Amino acid sequence: MDALFADALRKLRTKKGLTQNQLASLMFVNRATVTKWESGSRLPDAAMITRLAKALEVDVGTLLSTAAESDESFNIIMVDDNKDILSYNLLILAEVVPNAMIAGFNWPQEAIEYAKVNRTDLAFLDIELGTANGFDLCHALLEINPCTKAVYLTAYPDYALNAWDTDASGFMVKPLTPEGVRRQLKKLRFPFTMGGAEA
Repeated sequence: MDALFADALRKLRTKKGLTQNQLASLMFVNRATVTKWESGSRLPDAAMITRLAKALEVDVGTLLSTAAESDESFNIIMVDDNKDILSYNLLILAEVVPNAMIAGFNWPQEAIEYAKVNRTDLAFLDIELGTANGFDLCHALLEINPCTKAVYLTAYPDYALNAWDTDASGFMVKPLTPEGVRRQLKKLRFPFTMGGAEA
């Protein structure tokens, strides 16, 4: 979502006829901050997003929905070494986020190779992956794309504390439910348009 937000901000600023310097002046920040927002290397916090919307004369919802629509697809991957669980959970994701590009993998290396050539916006990662684990996979995915949001999946709630020691955006106990996925997506730093009916 970071790259999508950056692109949306740049488009809205240009449409408004503002330079980065002018927007920075309206926001009471330096130009370097605006540059970082528009490059996707840094995201504004909630207060700054409200101020950005005011400066660009759009509401916050428009700003965020423009970000969600600024790319043709939102790419999601899921990695689980249990094929049956993976298949079931992919169906849940397809129901909740029908407009997303969704790919599933049983092996971490397959997910890593995919992420090298496909921008991965969101990754649902099983923690126990045979001889590998979701924590290491998360680090590998973030090295490829620091903007990837990771949500850990496990049947064991005791893993939650370890999960929060990483760069995770969320933690879910299996099995997944449509309602649970919707709640989790809304907790991401910048929730995205799901494309389906809300629960």
